[in-house]
Amino acid sequence: MKDKILILEDEVGIRSFVSINLKREGYEVIEASSGEEAINKMNNEKNIKIALLDVMLPDISGVDICKYIRQNFEHVGIIMLTAKSQEEDKIEGFMSGADDYIIKPFSIKELLFRISALIRRIKVDIEVNSNKIEIKPFILDLDKRKLFKNGKEIELTPTELSIVTYLMSNTKKSLSREEILDKVWGNNTLYDFKIVDVNIRRIRNKIEDDPSKPEYIKTVWGYGYCFKQDIN
Repeated sequence: MKDKILILEDEVGIRSFVSINLKREGYEVIEASSGEEAINKMNNEKNIKIALLDVMLPDISGVDICKYIRQNFEHVGIIMLTAKSQEEDKIEGFMSGADDYIIKPFSIKELLFRISALIRRIKVDIEVNSNKIEIKPFILDLDKRKLFKNGKEIELTPTELSIVTYLMSNTKKSLSREEILDKVWGNNTLYDFKIVDVNIRRIRNKIEDDPSKPEYIKTVWGYGYCFKQDIN
């Protein structure tokens, strides 16, 4: 079955160009020209794998669409498409639930790479000795791809889940930002370490009792992060 991708883009030329190239790569494409149409497509189409979201739309902000998708379709990968290049705009997109962010104008080759990398993250099977990793108060169910804290599910994006799985699978070592970047996003030059930090911040907001004083995902200053196995 073909992977299904939603394109939300109000500029017809850009939407058609992206759609044609995605179809050439074997993807099934669903097009939307407005936020309202995108919401309708998300609610009525089954098995959408990736959503490409333009930020600047005539009716609803792409960031708000991102939030809606993340709240209602937690396993859908989200890539933001935008002419904005300021760091705060990128951070807003990531904190709203986006998995990736690409600046217009972009090459179709780069977009296809990012889509392929995100699909791999969604489908990835992490090699561990058990189908579950239990580090109190957490249980990570690798078959169901779900994280639980004190028995209650914590909703994570595909990227967040990949990071948590990597950290919880390596509790005996500190992982550098570079190692996390390579493992989760792939060994390439399209990303910087900021994307790791923003996603860690987002994860902490979900799993920590006090995100400003994290107990579980500890910062290794000047290096990276580690998942603390035993909490006193």
